[in-house]
Amino acid sequence: MTVERLGGLKNRMMAVLSAIVLGGCQVAAPERVVEPRVIAGSYPRGEALLKAAMLAGHAAARAEVGAPPLQWDDALAADAAVYADTLVVTGRFRHADQPMGPGREGETLFRGTRGAYSYREMVDLWVAEKKDFVDAVTPDFSRTGRGEDVAHYTQIIWRATTRVGCALRSSREDDYLVCRYSPPGNVIGERVG
Repeated sequence: MTVERLGGLKNRMMAVLSAIVLGGCQVAAPERVVEPRVIAGSYPRGEALLKAAMLAGHAAARAEVGAPPLQWDDALAADAAVYADTLVVTGRFRHADQPMGPGREGETLFRGTRGAYSYREMVDLWVAEKKDFVDAVTPDFSRTGRGEDVAHYTQIIWRATTRVGCALRSSREDDYLVCRYSPPGNVIGERVG
């Protein structure tokens, strides 16, 4: 992917990425924006391709900060699939309500025009948030003063996180990508690692 394309995707990303939950506070999701097609047809899909792209994208971002790669977790992927199905059925784009404490999973979300983004582009949009990241405690880890502007990236590179599982589901218009993480990142009052 070219730097220009990534920059353009980052600019459009704010209209299609999730509201972020930090410390239990929900931020309203943006309006739906339909992206112009970059390719004719759709990007290839499938569980094996998704797993490979997510592990590679996460590993590259983590390697840049000296964090070990994540291991794929089928149980997290199953949880992600259940929630991705919920997003498709409800059409509501927001983070899952999860209880605090044991069993809580970290979560990153993506929504974009169906078939218009490759798996790698999806994870690259999350990683592109690093431009606003500063090494400070959560949620004060963003140059913008808004922790949610970097919270996808920080979940990806959160040093204490060891496992990830992701799933993609599609409505007639949109792709919904959900990744779940354990242990969860973005812990209020803590640093990335």
